[in-house]
Amino acid sequence: MSYIKEIDVNGILVLYYSPLITNAPTILEHINSFKMYSQFETWSINTELGFSKNLERLRFRIIVLHYSLFALKYQLNNKFSNYLNNNKYAYKIAFFQDEYRYCQQRFNFINEYRINCVYTSLEPDYFKDIYLKYTNTPKLVSNLPGYVSEELIFQSGKLTIPIETRSIDIGYRARRLDYYMGRGAQEKHQIGMEFKKRAKNYNLVLDIETEESKRIYGRSWYQFLANCRFILGVEAGVSIFDIEDRVREECAKKLSSKPGITFEEISKMILYKWEDNIYYRSISPRHFEAAASRVCQILFEGKYSGILKPMVHYIPLKKDFSNFDDVIKMLEDKKLCSELIANAYRDLIASDLYSYRKFIGDFDQELIKEGFRPGGIAQSQVEAVTAIIQKGQWLRNIYGKIKVIRYKYIPGNNFVISYLKYLIERG
Repeated sequence: MSYIKEIDVNGILVLYYSPLITNAPTILEHINSFKMYSQFETWSINTELGFSKNLERLRFRIIVLHYSLFALKYQLNNKFSNYLNNNKYAYKIAFFQDEYRYCQQRFNFINEYRINCVYTSLEPDYFKDIYLKYTNTPKLVSNLPGYVSEELIFQSGKLTIPIETRSIDIGYRARRLDYYMGRGAQEKHQIGMEFKKRAKNYNLVLDIETEESKRIYGRSWYQFLANCRFILGVEAGVSIFDIEDRVREECAKKLSSKPGITFEEISKMILYKWEDNIYYRSISPRHFEAAASRVCQILFEGKYSGILKPMVHYIPLKKDFSNFDDVIKMLEDKKLCSELIANAYRDLIASDLYSYRKFIGDFDQELIKEGFRPGGIAQSQVEAVTAIIQKGQWLRNIYGKIKVIRYKYIPGNNFVISYLKYLIERG
């Protein structure tokens, strides 16, 4: 066997997963923020494009596992998993989102791959009940699901039009979520449908939908926001945290035996036992997007990570709609609405407190606390590492594009995918 000279790299490797199709901009912004703003030299690899043998030569001191790797299926094949295991001295950081599900799988992953630090959407008060109880990870950092990007500020600034020229009075988009996520998850659908029903007797132009087919993505979403005077909203997150991976399974059994069961019925039967067992709610990237687009927000009452305050940044709507008529009256108070819009833009956007630049600056400081120092890497080594990572990139891109259509019947498609994977893994 030929000897492979390993290269020690004083920098960050970001592993992430992104199919070569349209992806949510918030995910890509989060991935790209490390390269854009970190003081540490940073390289990123998309696991969707396969594992290159060239990577085995590189020993990064810091490895970031992005939350895009940990959705329904973990996007780390055996070769990437072995690479993690072989990098015993790397400082491994895992970012997680949607932590309320597949908990045991996540805990096992953290312990098996000796993750040194976890970035979580949990508030610190709940660390002891989740990660400190079930894993050996020595460090936990609480962070938000998303931050303010320069692209968001640019797009919203370009598209925003005067309030009086906007054609939609109240807009909203969401999707129905599974029952096992609890009452908090159902709020995303309920606020839209109940508001729509109650507002039909008022002279308001509504564009409120909660079906998947009505979702809006990319630049079209920014255009939609820019054309709304008001936007509805709720906290991100859920109200049931399935720690033992039991809730989803029990809920599925009940739905199978009684397909037409309502949420209220199944809640009274089984879900009530887990409601609000762990607080897992936060401000959402949607709230930053609305603030950047200077849209007045009508939100269910909540904590919103302590960032959004009622009657300072938004119009509060009670979850039982008991103050609905008062909310409608406030919509016509132009002075109040202008103040809420201005406050939200000032505190969420202009303050820079929630920008990706600030987030990565704090991320770097956590690394410095652990004894890492940015710099100290010659430009020649940066170029050498980049060349190693990019070797065969054209082949991996072809492989990724063919995988996009792998479920369509194309003669020989599976053979081509398998052969390209073989070539990539040979390096």
